[in-house]
Amino acid sequence: MNLRSLLPSMLIGAVASARSMTPMATLAAARVAGRGTTGELVLLDRPLFKYGALAMGVGELFGDKMKSAPDRTVFLGLLARVASAGIAGAALAPKGRETTGAAVAVATAVPLAYLTLAGRKEAMAKIGQTRSGLIEDALVVAAGAAVVAWATRN
Repeated sequence: MNLRSLLPSMLIGAVASARSMTPMATLAAARVAGRGTTGELVLLDRPLFKYGALAMGVGELFGDKMKSAPDRTVFLGLLARVASAGIAGAALAPKGRETTGAAVAVATAVPLAYLTLAGRKEAMAKIGQTRSGLIEDALVVAAGAAVVAWATRN
């Protein structure tokens, strides 16, 4: 097992650091498109969870622009990142290495949540909450889609 085989897990952890629901939403979109993952992802094979993950991903993009949106580093925000990164990291890991993939994704997501928050706060001070959020959304969703597309290619 080389480090490169866990790169998709690490990258999806980076995505989770900025948007907790994006990893699950991008995996759900891949499932809708008929793409499989190397690791197990049983829940997203069930329609309720698959479409629920898509809805939560979209909802998070809207909720992030609210003035009352909490920082991503509050307990529940970190918990959501741990869960999402862990599930997505396991799904993108090589078969039989799901636990390692989950650990790598979580180990990437949590510290990067603090760095991405610092960057977002700096951007908010310069261009405002909504504009900085829309730019971050575009970057994070594109990154999530790219990671999942790369990791699930045939």
